[in-house]
Amino acid sequence: MMKLDPKIPPGPLETKWDRRRFSEKLVSPNNKRKIRVIVVGTGLAGASAASTLGQLGYQVECFCFQDSPRRAHSIAAQGGINAAKNYQDDGDSVGRLFYDTIKGGDFRSREANVYRLAQVSTQIIDQCVALGIPFAREYGGQLANRSFGGVQVSRTFYCRGQTGQQLLLGAYSALCWQIERGQVTMRPRTEMLDLVVVDGQARGIVVRDLVTGQMSTHTAHAVVLATGGYSNVYYLSTNASGSNVTATYRAWKQGAAFANPCFTQIHPTAIPPGDVHQAKLTLMSESLRNDGRLWVPKMARDHRPPEDIPAAERDYFLERRYPRFGNLTPRDLASRAVKAVCDEGRGVGPGGHGVYLDFADVLHQEGLDVVRERYGNLFEMYQRITGEDAYHAPMRIYPAPHYTMGGLWVDYNLMSTIPGLFVIGEANFADHGANRLGASSLMQGLADGYFILPYTIGHYLATAKFTPVGEDHQKSRAALQRATARISRLLNSKGCRTAASFHRELGQLLWNHCGMSRNEEGLKLALTSIPALREEFWRGVMVPGSGEAFNQELEYAGRVADYLEFAELLCHDALHREESCGAHFREEYQTDAGEPQRDDSRFAHVAAWEYREGASPALHKEPLLFEFVPPTTRSYQ
Repeated sequence: MMKLDPKIPPGPLETKWDRRRFSEKLVSPNNKRKIRVIVVGTGLAGASAASTLGQLGYQVECFCFQDSPRRAHSIAAQGGINAAKNYQDDGDSVGRLFYDTIKGGDFRSREANVYRLAQVSTQIIDQCVALGIPFAREYGGQLANRSFGGVQVSRTFYCRGQTGQQLLLGAYSALCWQIERGQVTMRPRTEMLDLVVVDGQARGIVVRDLVTGQMSTHTAHAVVLATGGYSNVYYLSTNASGSNVTATYRAWKQGAAFANPCFTQIHPTAIPPGDVHQAKLTLMSESLRNDGRLWVPKMARDHRPPEDIPAAERDYFLERRYPRFGNLTPRDLASRAVKAVCDEGRGVGPGGHGVYLDFADVLHQEGLDVVRERYGNLFEMYQRITGEDAYHAPMRIYPAPHYTMGGLWVDYNLMSTIPGLFVIGEANFADHGANRLGASSLMQGLADGYFILPYTIGHYLATAKFTPVGEDHQKSRAALQRATARISRLLNSKGCRTAASFHRELGQLLWNHCGMSRNEEGLKLALTSIPALREEFWRGVMVPGSGEAFNQELEYAGRVADYLEFAELLCHDALHREESCGAHFREEYQTDAGEPQRDDSRFAHVAAWEYREGASPALHKEPLLFEFVPPTTRSYQ
């Protein structure tokens, strides 16, 4: 029977993390040299973890499927990173960041983890400045801040619209130092395909070299997954095309619980799709909502150019509906508001799938140079994609699948239900509840990698008992055989449809029935349609080429096969949660005003799912106890 023990330290909230660090067992420097740790993923979480573990003296083997760690999807995070520094002297504090995150997640996250995240946030900025991150600065030299959705203070540090890229370059520079020192062995162009579990402990991974096709196992004393989220299950999303669920899903099939998979965030500020054959969507940073105002015509099917619609005939719908937060309303509420006005026939652009994000007011008040300094690269990106100049006409935006709050279940130490398997960053479920506030993903990734995992993994390595495990171990060979058989099955399929066509069909199915809003009828329809589509995939997919060479169709087909299984888990979780909270909006559970209705009496828990071969997944619940922030109606009005 799977047990969910969150291992939260006792005592006051403010001292839990210090108490845990002090009570942890340590590994001596001499012994660290004998210990091997595998890190999968080189985004902010993975690169910071690998570099820090290397600096501590562990032997680290780091894997990524990109041709360089610098190409991890963290580079796409644009707007900023949160930290409770209170440089603006506007009332911010660790306690307020903690409160905003708990409330923003609609009271579906673990208090102890969130408070620790807020505490550590202040250290992250100092670490990044020491690494040379070029944060924006005020005239006097002090680091600049701006606001993001769901808060009323300015706590977001930024590098124009390139914050993720600059932070990743900083983490990459630290990683390169450890590679040069020989503490980290970097293995790019390598994809994890399975997990090696020996005596109930995670002891290694199976990988495929994406250039040569060679399959191999790599063993260690612990495995760290930092492989990001799974929103590409929707086919069209803001994620990089290569982002996928394979590593975490294969770990789930080996015994790691998967928590809250239905908590999938729809970002309100993306460029609308323009073509049925489009492969991905482009995010426009939430930071733009600091100065841009969202509006649509008051009349349905008003197709006049925006400059011809006078102010009296415009509906600034977020400012009307959520006057206290206005255009900085949290992402889940803003996305549904955008969808609502478009469904009323008041959307703009092709097909009416869009609303205006207008910068006319700030351009008039502060001038072109100020706006260009804050957001210039974002405006340039928008123009290159759409051919439109947002300095002279409003941007058009529409919601898109973006971040995933669900992920592998972890305890306070960031360890999954498989001892020795640690999960960090977006790959775990731990900190954001049912909705992530903007600029908190980078905060969590660096907190986990630089400041939390290096402490907690040490306790496990100091106390666990290990048996020798190598590539010739029975469990290593069994894991390699599983992965090889799956590859062979894909290559031996004699169908005539591409993997992309199945992925597109699955994405449309999920978007319609488990997307921005869900209902019981649609979810049950999806749960009958997905298995049929999966069977058709294995009969009809066409994978050209061989497995013994560079073969991107084979890579892609393997990821789509995992999506076709994972999508069923996602819908099971959404059907189970008979409430509306955060990004999970069940149409049956809403107020007369269209606001979500939580059910704290039945669903104040983490839903952690256990894999069962040939049967529906088993549900386990971790109760969520709110000692310091009692759940209240989540209002931004």
